[in-house]
Amino acid sequence: MADTDQHTMRRDLRREIAGTIGVLTDEHDFGVMRRYRTFTFDDHAAYLQQIEGLLRTRARQGSHTTLALFDPQDYADYCRTKGLDADDPANRTRFTAALATTGPTVPYEGQPLADLLPTLVDEAVRQATWEYAATLLARLGPCATCGEDIGRAAFTRASDLLARILDTAPPGDRHLVCSVTAPPETLVAVLQADDESDDTGLPLDDAEALEFTTVLALGLATQSPGGLVMRTTAPGARDQIYGWRLRGEGLEPLTAGEVFDAYCTDVESGELISPESGVDYCFPPDLGPGGRPPGHAH
Repeated sequence: MADTDQHTMRRDLRREIAGTIGVLTDEHDFGVMRRYRTFTFDDHAAYLQQIEGLLRTRARQGSHTTLALFDPQDYADYCRTKGLDADDPANRTRFTAALATTGPTVPYEGQPLADLLPTLVDEAVRQATWEYAATLLARLGPCATCGEDIGRAAFTRASDLLARILDTAPPGDRHLVCSVTAPPETLVAVLQADDESDDTGLPLDDAEALEFTTVLALGLATQSPGGLVMRTTAPGARDQIYGWRLRGEGLEPLTAGEVFDAYCTDVESGELISPESGVDYCFPPDLGPGGRPPGHAH
């Protein structure tokens, strides 16, 4: 009887343990890990099938599991920094545990792994974009004229602009995209603001909002080429699309024709494509004096 009770308690405790699985999402990373003698998988598709089977088993047992993006180069750097043997499975487990607190993760909630992996990759790209933009902002330092921290001031201004954009938007769900040309590649941030018509305001994902504001702030602080476009969707109404280009330390409205051209031109070929039905390409609402570039420039 005592043994049965102990077995039951251990089973119940297992349900209380949250687990993280580091997954190799693509063939290249999988190939890199095959160089380790203790990494026994030899087929990426079969490896992913085993991952999915394990996720389902843990879910049936009532265990909560998250997936983390396992990057072989980051793992090798981790082991080198800490003086660990990278060919020891225990150290792969240790690295995965660290990813659970520092890296991008997504929870497994019964969805197919084929749907979950793109979400995990997108989360990793989003985090990397934010980290890169935040690093560049921090490096700008103080203004030579007034001594103000350029990055911090730009972030404050970007936050104010985002609030104005959301406040002046028509009712409905908002989908915003901000792009900034920052070498070596263009940074893109996406923000979804759903209108739930309650008294708590627009519910925003904190991580998305932070990344979006940081990328916008970088564009403002460095006066880099870029733009911000918003699409609003509401039941029984036509979608509205409008936007701004980054100009100096502010935003300059795009005309309806410029928005139309941007959405109805193939990015690769430059050829015109048919406009969407049920969509209005509009001039944006006035953001007020605070939406225009300030007179003082760093």
